[in-house]
Amino acid sequence: MKVNNKNVGLMAGLLLSALLSQQANAAIALDRTRVVFEGNQKSVSLNVRNENKQLPYLAQGWVEDAKGNKVTSPLVVLPPVQRIEAGARSQVKIQSLPATATLPQDRESLFYFNLREIPPRSEKPNTLQIALQTRIKLFYRPAAIVPKGAITTPWEESLTLTRVGDTYQVNNPTPYYISLVDGSTTKAGQSVSDFKPLMVPPKESATLAASATSLGGSPVLTYINDYGARPQLQFTCNGTACKASAVKGSQ
Repeated sequence: MKVNNKNVGLMAGLLLSALLSQQANAAIALDRTRVVFEGNQKSVSLNVRNENKQLPYLAQGWVEDAKGNKVTSPLVVLPPVQRIEAGARSQVKIQSLPATATLPQDRESLFYFNLREIPPRSEKPNTLQIALQTRIKLFYRPAAIVPKGAITTPWEESLTLTRVGDTYQVNNPTPYYISLVDGSTTKAGQSVSDFKPLMVPPKESATLAASATSLGGSPVLTYINDYGARPQLQFTCNGTACKASAVKGSQ
């Protein structure tokens, strides 16, 4: 019987895709999507859990700097590796070292927290195993800029826009990183197709990828706050300068 190599390759690809889709669900889950490490704290604890009800997994954690390089200072993960039983919960701690004093004290510094799951070795031959990894933003916030008491006016409302040709420049006068994840022309409007998420560093400016034409004369931008919620900002423009105000009812 003649074997069609093309069909064999197709079947192999389909089988591999099915296997990958079955194993693509992460076993080790975090309790948040970002971490804010305040400078007046010595450590921050994150809750982790093993979603797999049958097998124990290893959880390996580490910190990267803003360029993606693995670092062990000024922040360190403890324990770097731990075993989490099937269906169990645990914690991983991010701890500060004395070297945090060398970081800028008038603005946030950006790091990334990584958590990789390591599955137990399979006893079945020819088994493909996938180690999934979670990577979230980790902001070190010096004690000098940690808000005192309840925040009545989010610092994101200090953002301004400057229209330059057919683009908007985002100006961030605050000492905090601000992540913009969506843009539309109205509060309930659809996302503009050319919008790309943008993180604006403290006291810096960046340009939105979406055109000013698509965002309109009164853009609505969505940002992510410390708690992972997504409030909206409505910008009112006068000439090329635009000021922000909170959109009521947005989260």
